[in-house]
Amino acid sequence: MGKQACFMGTAGWGIPTRYRQDFPEPGSHLERYSRHFPIVEIDTSFYKPHRRETYERWARSVPEHFRFAVKMPKAITHERRLAGCDDLLDSFLQEVEGLGAKLSMLLVQLPPSLSFEPDVASGFFDMAGKRTQTRLTCEPRHPSWFEAEAGALLADRRVARVAADPAPVPAAASPGGWPGLAYFRWHGAPRVYYSDYDAESLARFSGQMAAAAASGAEVWGIFDNTAGGHALGNALKVETMIPQALLPSPLVGEGGSVRQRRDG
Repeated sequence: MGKQACFMGTAGWGIPTRYRQDFPEPGSHLERYSRHFPIVEIDTSFYKPHRRETYERWARSVPEHFRFAVKMPKAITHERRLAGCDDLLDSFLQEVEGLGAKLSMLLVQLPPSLSFEPDVASGFFDMAGKRTQTRLTCEPRHPSWFEAEAGALLADRRVARVAADPAPVPAAASPGGWPGLAYFRWHGAPRVYYSDYDAESLARFSGQMAAAAASGAEVWGIFDNTAGGHALGNALKVETMIPQALLPSPLVGEGGSVRQRRDG
């Protein structure tokens, strides 16, 4: 994936009934989803491990251009809180690397109670960097992670800081850390995971993505408001708002077919 492009997707690939016409059969939900969107975020890995064979099957079912982001397990981020988790990371990487070249990103979402401690943060990201070449993006939620020292530590290790909505502090609404990647996660507001976004919010998100791409970053936008089934519709709408030149076009799917941009 190259820079100065906006890649749109959702957390998971479920297709609510009201959107099935946008993702026609045949095929599994993932196969149908991947014929339209170029990326997806796997967040079920946060709660439970998946076998390497499962990741391999998912990789086989999508086009060559398609890429995955995978959320790190809560055992690493929330239970051991980034410390002393070498063994857990090794197990996770052995599983997720079943995606092969289609693994593009690992998401490190931190608990709101986890403050920035330079020694712990540097120890974890240095350890991770020795074990995988896969890019890392971090979604911290404690205010201390949005100070200059934390941003510099992430940037130095080429770790992007997620731009989130709702933002726990104002700075969290904008990307940070390594400037080569801008990773947006929209969780739903006012009710996290459930609320639909209005047109004004969606227009603001598309503008943020376009601005980040214009700065030279590769841009990922992930809607995580899946509990009420709104993520897919929001992603479809924002995709139509992003300037055509910033979308990954053409996208060549399996069999050499070119996926055209959806309008309307």
